[in-house]
Amino acid sequence: MDSGYTAWAARWRVPMGFAMGVAYLVFSRPAPQLLIVGGIVAFLGLLVRAYAAGCLDKNRRVAAHGPYAYTRNPLYLGSLIMGGGFAVAGGSWALGSAFIAMFGLVYWPVMLREAEFLRQQFGETYARYASAVPFFLPTGRHAPATGEGFRWALYRQNREYQAAVGFLAGIAFLVFKMLLR
Repeated sequence: MDSGYTAWAARWRVPMGFAMGVAYLVFSRPAPQLLIVGGIVAFLGLLVRAYAAGCLDKNRRVAAHGPYAYTRNPLYLGSLIMGGGFAVAGGSWALGSAFIAMFGLVYWPVMLREAEFLRQQFGETYARYASAVPFFLPTGRHAPATGEGFRWALYRQNREYQAAVGFLAGIAFLVFKMLLR
């Protein structure tokens, strides 16, 4: 990916996410079983994100503990799991396909850009970490345990509670939409 495209992806990821949210509001077709299964999957993604946010001291040091010991991008992995869960809960293959496409086209280059930033900021420390831990999907290969573990202060500092509020709002919307049908 060239730097122009990765810069574009970084700049447009939030507006595109909002556009996907609007499409979701319009086109989702929740059903009881899909809502239960998808809600559980989305909740698991939320837990991954929460755990990662509570271990991340942004721009101060390389996070290499907690979920960061198994993937360099647990926040994005949690987002993918959460989005997949909401796609199932919303009962639309089209929305699920659009989410996967957006994730690949927008978030993947953003992850690459962030890796380059970390490489520049932390040099050899990040290089050692990156050689020990997979970029995205955990493979069983991991970094040695370091760091302090989960801290609520970091969870709050990283404003991860916003994802929890979004999760609850999304589930409430789907229940409401299902009851209106």
